[in-house]
Amino acid sequence: MLVVLANAALIGGLIDICREVIAANADHLSELDRAIGDGDHGTNMRRGLEAVYAERSRLAYLPLPKALEEIGLTLVMSVGGAAGPLYGTLLIETGRQLAGSGDVDFPRALERAIDAVARRGRASAGDKTLLDVLYPVHAEVVRRAGLAGVAEQAERAASLTFGMKAMRGRASFLGDRSIGHIDPGAKSCALLTAAICRFLEEQSPA
Repeated sequence: MLVVLANAALIGGLIDICREVIAANADHLSELDRAIGDGDHGTNMRRGLEAVYAERSRLAYLPLPKALEEIGLTLVMSVGGAAGPLYGTLLIETGRQLAGSGDVDFPRALERAIDAVARRGRASAGDKTLLDVLYPVHAEVVRRAGLAGVAEQAERAASLTFGMKAMRGRASFLGDRSIGHIDPGAKSCALLTAAICRFLEEQSPA
């Protein structure tokens, strides 16, 4: 029972912190998206996290791999644009990889999930997408950087999309005019990563 309660506190807390950081930054994310896209990334992400939060009491008591899959499916169904399928793929595949592994190998599970996102979005590193945050974050995880280091790398990586030319999505239609703007998907990914890292660090024993 204690294990179940600890798991529920972890999953519930992660849902809470992700919802909070997106709600606090939704307007900024939409502002970034107005510069190079439809202008609704923040609104879409907030709707998705609210949908996840509405299922919090059920999701929190699932095993972590299953919870990740269910959250991913909820995001696919509730987040508009490309973000829903991409974030959904990341979480669904991470959950499946963790569920299918006898020994929990999070770096490997994350790697395969990111590869699935790349296939889904037909994108690569440098295309000015959330992958430009996910790849550096994975590299930090592999080298066993601390949580603070992972968060810093995520935020740094998102800022680097400012100088990139968009090669995928609506932003790609702008060509060189997409340079000089932070990618909203990369920014939301960095915000979520940093929030998750802070939460996990707070939960760690002193």
